[in-house]
Amino acid sequence: MTASRFVVQLHDATTLHFDLRVQAGTVLRSWAVPKGPSLDPAVRRLAVPVEDHTLEAGEFEGVYPEARRGTGAVIIWDEGLADITRDEPGHLSFVAHGSKLTGGFALIRTGPRRWVLVKVRDEHAREGSDIAAERPASVRSGRTWEDLASEQPQERPAQLARRGDAGRGRGSAEVAAGGGGRYPHPPQPGGEQADRAVQAFHPAVDKQRAGVHGDPAVALPHPG
Repeated sequence: MTASRFVVQLHDATTLHFDLRVQAGTVLRSWAVPKGPSLDPAVRRLAVPVEDHTLEAGEFEGVYPEARRGTGAVIIWDEGLADITRDEPGHLSFVAHGSKLTGGFALIRTGPRRWVLVKVRDEHAREGSDIAAERPASVRSGRTWEDLASEQPQERPAQLARRGDAGRGRGSAEVAAGGGGRYPHPPQPGGEQADRAVQAFHPAVDKQRAGVHGDPAVALPHPG
């Protein structure tokens, strides 16, 4: 078992999506997860691998300056330590010790540039739950991405309105300390890459919205 850390950032770009990042040495391995993580072991979430990010990128909460897509708002949705239990080509398993995500998770490759994120059946699993909807705010600041976007002078109300159903009013306000801010250095290219990756899978994601289980059923090896 290898000690590591993870962070999940919620980014409002062309599509509102989650970025799951798991530390591997001096970089963060990254996946774009359109619908966000789940604590329900029956749910399979599409996870699209993107380029590695710097450790500094995983600390960012704020608004990308001059965002070309969406509002550019980013919150740290969850973070914590992670114990890597399995790391081999096409399979990464870890135990998360976050505020929202706890217990075992597995990332499993199911095709070219296509992975799924699943929750391991353990004492932290919650069948039928939707943690992304229940707890939408930042674990650092207690703010939602809409809060961050509305605080910026370049706020674009029409874009906020289009994305309102994706994040507004999903659950009670989080209680957390800390704060965000503007991006302290030029934006990482991975943000746009993640956005393009999510867009590439958008037809599949749209079909998933009508169902409970997210990603279409696929045959998976044991996630442990």
